[in-house]
Amino acid sequence: MGSMEAILSAQIASQFFSTNKFMASPVPQMQKQSDASRRQAEKKEMNNDSAVKIAGKQRQQQLKPRSGGDRARPSPAPSAFAVRPLRRGPARRLGSVMAVSSDVLKAAPAAAAYPAVTREEALELYEDMILGRNFEDMCAQMYYRGKMFGFVHLYNGQEAVSTGFIKQLNQPDCVVSTYRDHVHALSKGVPARAVMAELFGKATGCCRGQGGSMHMFSEPHNLLGGFAFIGEGIPVATGAAFAAKYRHEVLKQSSPDGLDVTLAFFGDGTCNNGQFFECLNMAQLWKLPIIFVVENNLWAIGMSHLRSTSDPEIWKKGPAFGMPGVHVDGMDVLKVREVAKEAIDRARRGEGPTLVECETYRFRGHSLADPDELRRPDEKSHYAARDPITSLKKYIIEQNLASEAELKSIEKKIDDVVEEAVEFADASPLPPRSQLLENVFADPKGFGIGPDGKYRCEDPKFTQGTAQV
Repeated sequence: MGSMEAILSAQIASQFFSTNKFMASPVPQMQKQSDASRRQAEKKEMNNDSAVKIAGKQRQQQLKPRSGGDRARPSPAPSAFAVRPLRRGPARRLGSVMAVSSDVLKAAPAAAAYPAVTREEALELYEDMILGRNFEDMCAQMYYRGKMFGFVHLYNGQEAVSTGFIKQLNQPDCVVSTYRDHVHALSKGVPARAVMAELFGKATGCCRGQGGSMHMFSEPHNLLGGFAFIGEGIPVATGAAFAAKYRHEVLKQSSPDGLDVTLAFFGDGTCNNGQFFECLNMAQLWKLPIIFVVENNLWAIGMSHLRSTSDPEIWKKGPAFGMPGVHVDGMDVLKVREVAKEAIDRARRGEGPTLVECETYRFRGHSLADPDELRRPDEKSHYAARDPITSLKKYIIEQNLASEAELKSIEKKIDDVVEEAVEFADASPLPPRSQLLENVFADPKGFGIGPDGKYRCEDPKFTQGTAQV
């Protein structure tokens, strides 16, 4: 250890033990310290302070800006100053960073609790949320009847997030989802019959029966897929946002509204994944038109968010990278819509990404603000009071935007749409065996098609010695 390291180590240790509550009283052996030794110790401490100040001045001179505005490249420090002095004073603030917590939103006056919406907008939101809820309820029935296979992850209770964000998008804008992707697909405009047929594994599905529940994809609707592994879709969404910026700035192909925007949906369990942090950095570095939407339901399958995360408030990670971080009540579609509109407009103007944490865990009776809610015995009644569809319905009626009969008519219409989707999916054909090896290789003749031009899988001997297809 060099002399400077020893000096600083001694000084830091001295300051720690002199202020630590467990060392507030001197040890008995030092109570009878002589005046001479005390003066000697004080003199040594003054010398240590002088050494630190000299080191700081030399370091500042090395980093002094040049006349051209560039920082001078620091020369190698002498061995005596190998340790940098501790930086004092307030850290540099980023003036453009916005951080808004849910408490800020709740503190708004009652008259401004909701943004103004027109009758048409309110009914569009209500219809989309009813579609998502009824569709997922039907999926649960069909799964238990054996019509669907594999894993099926339902979205019930989180409709306000999908509707509030996706209904603010234009057709060229992109959506990247997770394994809980059915409702995202519906909100983006994929027909219910195409989503249901995909869940049934039928050839008429949006991925011709090859994607299933966790891999919805639709090129015409710019739905870039659901992804089974957490964090897997975030780099894809970041790439789509980069492509949008390239088209706008280099190819001059964007719409008159500005940049095309990408929404990346993911859950709280993803926010400890390395890809999440890498993409936040890249998106902010290049000011990409992307919104990172965290659907925080407090559980990553069976892992509690509170047990797995050092700071459970995910929205705070945005300002750490220089982007806005917003925490919104994900059970209120109007609040979500307000935040989504601001974030999307900001991205279209080329001002960069936003991280939005949508709080959806309270529908299970959980709250970070009140840990006692983790043990609530009345979870069902607590959820019923915060059901996003019930809340929107109440608001529409109270604001005289529509009557009860009109809302019932919408519900009946959606019931018919979902029933028709089931009938369509059930009657649709299964994919042919010839489709088995399609979309596997870039060159379809590389393996799937034999020299005679026929698919190898059509050969009766194709599956000999292997599991039957």
